[in-house]
Amino acid sequence: MKYLITGGCGFLGSNIAYELLSSNEDNSVIIFDNLSRDGSLLNLNWLKKKGKFIFISGDVSNKKDITECIKKYSPDFIFHLAGQVAMTKSIKDPELDFNTNALGTFYLLNAARIFSPSSKIIYSSTNKVYGDLATYKYSENTTRYICNERKNGFSEIEPLNFHSPYGSSKGCGDQYMLDFNRIYGLKTLVFRHSSIYGDRQFSTFDQGWVGWFISQGINQLKNKEKKEFTISGSGKQVRDLLYSKDAIDLYLKSCKYFDQIYGYAYNIGGGVENSCSIIELLEIIEKELNIKLNYKKINERISDQKVFIADINQITSKINWKPTTSKIEGIKKMISWQLQNFK
Repeated sequence: MKYLITGGCGFLGSNIAYELLSSNEDNSVIIFDNLSRDGSLLNLNWLKKKGKFIFISGDVSNKKDITECIKKYSPDFIFHLAGQVAMTKSIKDPELDFNTNALGTFYLLNAARIFSPSSKIIYSSTNKVYGDLATYKYSENTTRYICNERKNGFSEIEPLNFHSPYGSSKGCGDQYMLDFNRIYGLKTLVFRHSSIYGDRQFSTFDQGWVGWFISQGINQLKNKEKKEFTISGSGKQVRDLLYSKDAIDLYLKSCKYFDQIYGYAYNIGGGVENSCSIIELLEIIEKELNIKLNYKKINERISDQKVFIADINQITSKINWKPTTSKIEGIKKMISWQLQNFK
């Protein structure tokens, strides 16, 4: 099989590429990336040691780049993972956000429609397409917010409500994916992510919150001064955590069952049992590193969801996939990876 991975040097893309390169199957892997994100060059150099692949330095927001790639290689599968992934950055630079997430996705789809209509396309979307979910009522305890109306999580029947530039741009790509299936017959599949974390994730202040807080804990462990860091809002905001290996297993398994599930969007995450608030994550980090974290609270982020837990019943029931890594196990693994790789 021939696989094209846009954003193939990113966190999820590099892990998927590694699995494809490591398999015993006769796979051809094309990695398309503009290397703009922190860690992307490190991931590219890491992948070069793992196997042979084709690397294309390109940007999905450049029509020529992505069109020529799809026209030349006509891949069997396209993992469309390239994107601007930070809500805060989308607010600061909505034009970049739109060009990358909305226009770039359209360019990819239109190129596939014209030059590679048999390609099967899997798109990485986001829970932010549902907006801030402020119409629900929330209670709280000492460590987290609770949405009593959605105790099993939020399912795909939740109305779309693009409530930020990021939600709008990703939601635009999300809906174009589904409509290019309906109108043109392209085989497309959408995964609406909750929080994914794990090895090869180079987290920043505004993206990859699990890894970011782990890195702050490690910084305080190694430095006597224990420089203070910040958390936005009360710290009781809740997300469900999906470890990278489980996410990769889902993406690759979906290729095998693609004809049974394409044409739809699915919520994916760790589910209720792997839900975690910021405060709860910080408590786990403190226990694992045997330290007391030094942080302060600042204003909550614009359009932040108090709770998002993915109801994963739809995808689980259709392809018999479910997360196997508990949040405690996954957080321990990510702490270990950061300790080994961040000196």
